[in-house]
Amino acid sequence: MNEADEQPMSAYDRIGGAPAVTEAVERFYQRLLADDELSGFFTGTDLAVLKRHQVALISQVLDGPKTYAGRELAEAHKAMDISVGQYKAVGAHLTAVLEELDVPRDIIDHVGQVLESVAPDVIGAD
Repeated sequence: MNEADEQPMSAYDRIGGAPAVTEAVERFYQRLLADDELSGFFTGTDLAVLKRHQVALISQVLDGPKTYAGRELAEAHKAMDISVGQYKAVGAHLTAVLEELDVPRDIIDHVGQVLESVAPDVIGAD
């Protein structure tokens, strides 16, 4: 196979695949649970299940395996009354984790674009 036939490496593979995404999700939830403004959203939540869903969702966003089988974002977040500020704080935590893990800037920017595009499905308060 010559170089012209090779597929470009996905963002998922570029950052290290499943182990890297799993580490990012672990760090992400450590940050969320330590944030007094956000930690209440996770009271009574099965974090193991939530983390598995998050790994699958981020993997899919990064052109990795398409295994996310959770609820639609709008349905999952509709009763949570998430404000714009809270949503931005979650995005900032995710960005900080990706930066800590030395994820390339183009991938962080792509994740930011996805966060922006799904914001209307998640934000429920003014």
